[in-house]
Amino acid sequence: MTELDESPSRSAELIVVTGMSGAGRTTAANVLEDGGWYVIDNLPPQLLVSMADLISRDNEEMPQLAAVVDVRSRAFFTDFREGLDHLRDKGWRPTVIFMDATDEALVRRFESVRRPHPLQGEGRLLDGIQEERETLRDLRATADILIDTSGLNVHQLSAKVREFVGGDDGPALRIAVMSFGFKYGIPLDADLVFDMRFLPNPFWNPQLRPHTGQEAVVADYVLAQPGAQEFLDRTLALLEPMTAGYLREGRSYVTLAVGCTGGKHRSVAMAEALASRLDSDAVKSLVVHRDLGRE
Repeated sequence: MTELDESPSRSAELIVVTGMSGAGRTTAANVLEDGGWYVIDNLPPQLLVSMADLISRDNEEMPQLAAVVDVRSRAFFTDFREGLDHLRDKGWRPTVIFMDATDEALVRRFESVRRPHPLQGEGRLLDGIQEERETLRDLRATADILIDTSGLNVHQLSAKVREFVGGDDGPALRIAVMSFGFKYGIPLDADLVFDMRFLPNPFWNPQLRPHTGQEAVVADYVLAQPGAQEFLDRTLALLEPMTAGYLREGRSYVTLAVGCTGGKHRSVAMAEALASRLDSDAVKSLVVHRDLGRE
């Protein structure tokens, strides 16, 4: 393994984008490049340290560096972990973003472009996806950021990546508050999940059914229900020590998922309310409505 000849003059940023094939690595790389990052695509894990060596040697002022890494074998995973350890020893701050999606979403994407999965071989498309998922299980568990792209279009994914990789001048902690519908599944990247199905469902009110939780008529209804304000107050009180702990531990990204049956009324209204009250000098909240408009 090649070591850096010289340590960077300051703690240097490095984002490593990896994850499942078809989960959006290319989109994430494009967002980073548009944001001024120096992006290297399809970098073998063994070359992480050599790449950082060349960049740090040729640039007096360290650029924001990003690499898209394809880890398809256990041997690659070992090289990847060793490379990250070397980089940390040399003053780099690597952040690993793992792109994931459900098997159903990945199958749909590969079939739409009529491409085989890289690990499919002579088997079925789903065989390749499952083999890759098993191979990447440990990497997924140790990633700094997990992004579930299953229900996101290209524009939504781009917005989410932009929020996660915002500049150093921003808040120390970014919390993505995501509304979702339980009937579509719990988000894969959720760190905390809250269930809004204890509140009356506006769906059964003919006057409210066509509206969403982003509209005042539904939001006012949801937040006026018994237990709604108490839930808000107690959840914010719960998050206060957790936020302080995340900051102490150096964690920068948290996904808070708020669910109801269909992801249109209760969860949307509560996600908006939570996000607006979470914003502070130390915390930046991002609202994502995963299933809004899906019904």
